[in-house]
Amino acid sequence: MTERDKPVVYLIGTATPPVRELAEPVGLLHEAGWEVCVVLSPTAASWVDVDALAERTGHPVRVRPPLPSEREPLPMADAVLAAPVTFNSLNKIAAGISDTLAVSRINELLVSGVPTTAAPCVKAVLRQHPAYPASTRLLADAGVRLLDPDALTSRGTDGLATFDWNTAVTEFLEPE
Repeated sequence: MTERDKPVVYLIGTATPPVRELAEPVGLLHEAGWEVCVVLSPTAASWVDVDALAERTGHPVRVRPPLPSEREPLPMADAVLAAPVTFNSLNKIAAGISDTLAVSRINELLVSGVPTTAAPCVKAVLRQHPAYPASTRLLADAGVRLLDPDALTSRGTDGLATFDWNTAVTEFLEPE
């Protein structure tokens, strides 16, 4: 726990359209009593207002690892909500590939025993790819709670994927 006596959740997002809506889960998590720290993949960071998210959370949005001479500015995580997670990132996490800070943090926290929930935003056609079921099985066996993409994802009026953030946060808050 932090000095503020609130649990800390790392909200880790990758580059899929629902990442543009991250202010919504930040608000929902705050209302539920969590301190929120946002970590984004570089492409996801280019899709959002990083400064507005930092102001809303009270923490810098992390995109790149700190330099060797810098201290980590975020408090330790008590839980991870990886949302949204792309096909690419989900497979990289399962393979242990840490080529972005977002994926690296999930990999590190996963093996540190921090409870991790992942909300994939993956097209139905990509869920048929042989890597997807293998990766989700491996992650589930490692203790990651995977939310059902069909229960979370719909199409917005612009045709792009959007998330039911209320369901994602509720599922995160009420583990099985």
